[in-house]
Amino acid sequence: MPWPPVTRAGDLHTEHERFRVVAGILVDPQGRVLLAERVGDHSLAGLWEFPGGKIAAEESSATALERELAEEIGVRISEFRPCLELDYDYPDRRVSIEFFLVSAWHGEPQGLEGQGLGWFLPGQIDPRQLLPANAPVLDWLQSNMET
Repeated sequence: MPWPPVTRAGDLHTEHERFRVVAGILVDPQGRVLLAERVGDHSLAGLWEFPGGKIAAEESSATALERELAEEIGVRISEFRPCLELDYDYPDRRVSIEFFLVSAWHGEPQGLEGQGLGWFLPGQIDPRQLLPANAPVLDWLQSNMET
């Protein structure tokens, strides 16, 4: 007799569309990473996240990252590489996030959408203050960066 199918957390939210998203992990010379605070009427306002956004139809991940970081924080990235991919199911949506480690950019990051920005050492970030889909990145950062 075959085993019954396994139910995973992601199976409970199959009615929701999956959004493809990119996020940039900007790292400064001191080893700090840039976080942006969600503001206004965004879901989960008040929590912090790595800046980025949705990948448009027919857009590559790299192009989306360049566009989103220019629109949100006013920088033009010049050196970046993919580092981590995560899927996360929120109660109202599903996201697939491609994180990129950004080591060089032009311009000073600023909150062009009214969001606060801050530079933090990865070991000093409280994961409870991050979007749930961003929190697992802390483990990766602490394993892959000197702080």
